[in-house]
Amino acid sequence: MGTEEFRFDCGAVWLDLLATKARSFSAAPVERIGDPGRLALWLERCDLAPQAPPSAADLEAAVGVRETLRVLALAAVREDPPPRDAVAALEGFLAGHEEPIRFVPGGRLRREPPATTLAALARIARQAADHLTGADRRALKVCPEPDCRGVFTDPPGRRRWCPSPACASRGRVRALRARREAAAG
Repeated sequence: MGTEEFRFDCGAVWLDLLATKARSFSAAPVERIGDPGRLALWLERCDLAPQAPPSAADLEAAVGVRETLRVLALAAVREDPPPRDAVAALEGFLAGHEEPIRFVPGGRLRREPPATTLAALARIARQAADHLTGADRRALKVCPEPDCRGVFTDPPGRRRWCPSPACASRGRVRALRARREAAAG
C-alpha cells in the first residue's frame, strides 16, 4: 500500500478515520488527509461527501476529531477511564452538531448528504460514541506494533495485528527470530 492510499478495513468508518494517520506512534507518521482535497476524497469514499467542499478549518477540525477519538479508543481497549479532556472535547463537538436523519428516495436506503464537513464529522463522531459506549467496544483491539497501534474491530477475537499486511509481516518475522534465538540459546 502506498503512503497516500486510504484504508477502509478497520471495521467502521470512525476507525477508518483513525487510519488516515498511519504509523501514528513512529518518528515518521504518515498523514493521508494532509489537505482539504484529500479530506474531500476520503469523505467521498465513505459516502459522506458534504454539499460544500472542505476548507482548511474543516481539515483542522477533522484532525482534532480524529485525535480525540484515537485517545478515547485506546483508553476503551485498555479498559482505562477515558481522559476527561477528550470526553469534554467530543461532547463539545457533538453538542454543536445536531442533525435530523433524512433519507433520499431511490434504489437503496441512503441518508441525505451532510451539508458541511463538520456535519459529516459529527456523523462519524456519533458512530464512534455509540461504538465506544456500547457492547461493540469489547470487539475493539489495538495492533501491537509499537509504531502502529491502529484500532480495529475483531468480533471473533482471533486477530493479533491490524488489517495492515505490513504489521502482521513485521510481527511474524520478529516472532520467528525470537523463536530461533531461543532455540539456539
